Amino acid sequence: MRTSIRAWLMGMLLVALTSGLMVRADDPWVVYEGKQGPGRGKQIVLVAGDEEYRSEEALPMLAKILAVRHGFTCTVLFSINPEDGTIDPLNQTNIPGLEKLRTADLMIIATRFRELPDEEMKYIDEYVNSGKPIIGLRTATHAFAYRRNPDSPYAKYHFRSTQWPGGFGQQVLGETWINHHGRHRHESTRGVINPKYRDHPILRGVEDIWGPTDVYGIKNLTDEAQVLVFGQVLSGMDPDDPPVAGPKNDPMMPLAWVKTFTGSQGKTSRVFCTTMGAAVDFLSEGLRRLVVNACYWCVGLEDEIPEESNVDFVGPYEPSFYGFGKFKKGMRPSDLKLEDDPPAGYAR
Repeated sequence: MRTSIRAWLMGMLLVALTSGLMVRADDPWVVYEGKQGPGRGKQIVLVAGDEEYRSEEALPMLAKILAVRHGFTCTVLFSINPEDGTIDPLNQTNIPGLEKLRTADLMIIATRFRELPDEEMKYIDEYVNSGKPIIGLRTATHAFAYRRNPDSPYAKYHFRSTQWPGGFGQQVLGETWINHHGRHRHESTRGVINPKYRDHPILRGVEDIWGPTDVYGIKNLTDEAQVLVFGQVLSGMDPDDPPVAGPKNDPMMPLAWVKTFTGSQGKTSRVFCTTMGAAVDFLSEGLRRLVVNACYWCVGLEDEIPEESNVDFVGPYEPSFYGFGKFKKGMRPSDLKLEDDPPAGYAR
């Protein structure tokens, strides 16, 4: 009898522990609920996943600003190690939560050379062809690389695709990976606003853009694209360094532009792309304002863009410098959650 009671109690304890673990299981993404602002009611899904430029740090920071300062509800997805649930930018084949794109009003993508399984990639393909807007940051020009599974129905997204020339980057955003036009880790970037489009709503209040990443080469951008900002190659890694003399800046490469993309369903998306976007680039207030304004424009709220969008950080932001293998190991999406109220001293 005592043995039966003991076995029953152990069984109940096991059920309780298992249930508790299920309740406490962390989602492999993080959600920042929108506060007050013009974006209230709009859903943005931000997709991180690159080995070098710390998108796993930059996108949560950007999402917090968009949620707390502007009202957008933001979900950030990450490359996840399926064995321990940690954020692992080196894992090129697993980004849980992409089904959330089905209810998104905007996708912001900052991935690099991902080769996702078909059951995940289908959600990106659905979104790309839905007519909804897209923002690409830095390595999104070479967001996908199909090397393991060239027979996938999504292999055309490959950054060197010949079936769909240039893949997702060139076809959707306007350009695929070409080269480092500026000398990597030696020549930084000054954003120079194109006077032709100075009155574009995305440029409202944008006065200064600088970042320690280098300018990317651009050669396939079509005349349909409107180049809002050019990338001036500086001679060093300080914002006060002079521009490089010679052909690197004559002419300057496009750095940020807008265009449209018409997908397989015949629906046309608004697209914004910038080849800046490393976590350390976003220390630039001008770059943060450029991207926040682009979110408004993409979802049709350009008339709501203020003269100077509030892009103050929500909480501390101390980004890691870019480089391979330099991500913060052991981090989980749950570590990036925001409390209901922002820290003292930060206005909504």
